[in-house]
Amino acid sequence: MADNNTGNNDSGGTNGNTAAEVQIQIPGPAKTEAPATQQEGPSGSSKAKNWKWFVVAVDALFLIVGQTSATLLGQYYYSQGGNSKWLSTFVQTAGFPILFFGLFFFPSKSPSSETPVGKIATVYIVLGLIITADNTMYSHGLMFLPVSTFTLICASQLAFNVFFSYVLNSQKLTGLIMNSVVLLTLAALLLGVNHESHGPTGVSGGKYVLGFLLTLGASGTYSLILSLMQLAFENVIKEHTFSGVLNMQIYTALVATFASLVGLFASGEWKDLKEEMDGFQSGQFSYMMTLVWASVSWQLASVGVVGLVFEVSALFSNVVSTFALPIVPLFGVMAFHDKMNGVKVIAMLISIWGFGSYLCQNYLDAKKAGSA
Repeated sequence: MADNNTGNNDSGGTNGNTAAEVQIQIPGPAKTEAPATQQEGPSGSSKAKNWKWFVVAVDALFLIVGQTSATLLGQYYYSQGGNSKWLSTFVQTAGFPILFFGLFFFPSKSPSSETPVGKIATVYIVLGLIITADNTMYSHGLMFLPVSTFTLICASQLAFNVFFSYVLNSQKLTGLIMNSVVLLTLAALLLGVNHESHGPTGVSGGKYVLGFLLTLGASGTYSLILSLMQLAFENVIKEHTFSGVLNMQIYTALVATFASLVGLFASGEWKDLKEEMDGFQSGQFSYMMTLVWASVSWQLASVGVVGLVFEVSALFSNVVSTFALPIVPLFGVMAFHDKMNGVKVIAMLISIWGFGSYLCQNYLDAKKAGSA
């Protein structure tokens, strides 16, 4: 698979004339390097690669921890009497101000992007609005589905991402990848026809189907967002720094937060928030803490997502996100007593099989690139 990533960070202290550019291939054919006048030593190259993988590992940890905790807190919000879908949408991006601390401690040391500010702003606005739509669909889906069903349906996002990566990011498709797509899609379809459990609040079968369709749509939109982010990093923003990652998350979240606030007031849901807080089963303090920590968790996950898109690729970011999905249903069973029936178990095993198929292709391509 072609991995046109933006991983050119200057982590080894080399200057722009350094001939050997350190690249991570996950997976894909190696890029052709320009003729070199000076070769980086084996020790420096090894240190740079190790540092790159350390950053990737940290981003992956942020994504897994943030996504798992945010999903569980969202389910807890609904199970305790929360009912505002727009507030849930708002919480998914409202924590972005905490990322300004990251900009303070990790300021950009490279020249600003030469791309016109208006063009970059347009990218942020468009992505922010798409993120709002995606978060809204996720909020509705989580309201109508048990957390175990919700997260396993989200496994379909990898199949969507393969399609968008092929169309937008020149992703190479192989037999193992197509096998992964088929298996993950089959797992999602199994859950779609399984409505033995009618959700966390006993919703009707019709709402269960609606929740399934909205979650499936949100998975596809999420995959589109990742591919568009990779495209933006490569062709528009061109700022190869950690601050570039933070700026992408901050300004898209700013747009999404504003859009969700408009939805909150336009829908009239804001009038019921005081009553909702008073009626929250575990108390007002628990209500506030649930929203605050859900917001922090979503930002942690988002930084991990954008960081992996920046360091590696949109597809790799989605692979890590999909890898975390089987973890959430297990916590859902323990925390919310969701039913883990036979169909869900089979769907989860198929999802893991599909993910393993993708990892196998990853390994083969990385090995081929390393021996080239």
